[in-house]
Amino acid sequence: MTNRQDKHILIYGDIFVDYIATDKTNTKFKTFLGGATINVAAGVSRLGAKSSLITVIGDDDDSNFAVNELETEGVDLTYALRSPEKKVNRVYVHLTPERDRVFANYIDDTPDLQVQPSDLDEQAFRQASILHICSGTMFHPTALATTKRAVELAKANDVFLSLDTNVRPLRWESEDICRSTILSFLHQTDLLKLTEEELAFLMKETDVQKALAGLAVYNIPVVMMTMGELGTLAVIEGKQHHVGVEPIEPVDTTGAGDAVHCGRTSWTSFAW
Repeated sequence: MTNRQDKHILIYGDIFVDYIATDKTNTKFKTFLGGATINVAAGVSRLGAKSSLITVIGDDDDSNFAVNELETEGVDLTYALRSPEKKVNRVYVHLTPERDRVFANYIDDTPDLQVQPSDLDEQAFRQASILHICSGTMFHPTALATTKRAVELAKANDVFLSLDTNVRPLRWESEDICRSTILSFLHQTDLLKLTEEELAFLMKETDVQKALAGLAVYNIPVVMMTMGELGTLAVIEGKQHHVGVEPIEPVDTTGAGDAVHCGRTSWTSFAW
């Protein structure tokens, strides 16, 4: 039997290399490791939890950059697949005059090189305390099938399921397919992280309290909704808790929501 201290947080998702504008002219860029699930993998590792990543990595410069960054962050790549033909996703991130970020251009040269359901190692799930997923890859049929299989393995091994909605409608065939796909996972979700805008999108309701009432039918034990400068609204077993933020002058908000998922007051305590 695996001791609790030997368990890891298992994370499934695509690697991104972010080219983030260095100023508001959006003409010069700096390279960073990115992707919603990748940010979580690195974040929980920084907090001292064991972090293991399921993904596909190539052998080009961007892939090697990503591997070096992940290894520097202490993320375990035992369950990551290597495929020479794979090109990791790239995204150009522009900055608005208010220093907010705009995902200006996604580049995915090898969308069909995905982790297959049969590639999943059940031992990884036996050793896991948490499985973290997001909707960012689910628009692809293979990635959706792999996500479903990962959730099956997680539930069979009594693993806590964390879901980041991470809605990106432009990557989907339609908003309705995006919405229905995400909703199909909610009955199995133990922790849901979303933004106020994503709540409205999923529930088709702009009134927050009415939307939360609609979400309540899924009986999710923990819901964390980020609201920008207003902080986070956590709904724990039906009871609402508001957590404020310290006012700051933002420099770049890329990855800020992913960081919420890594907080000690979030779910990393389940792994320790």
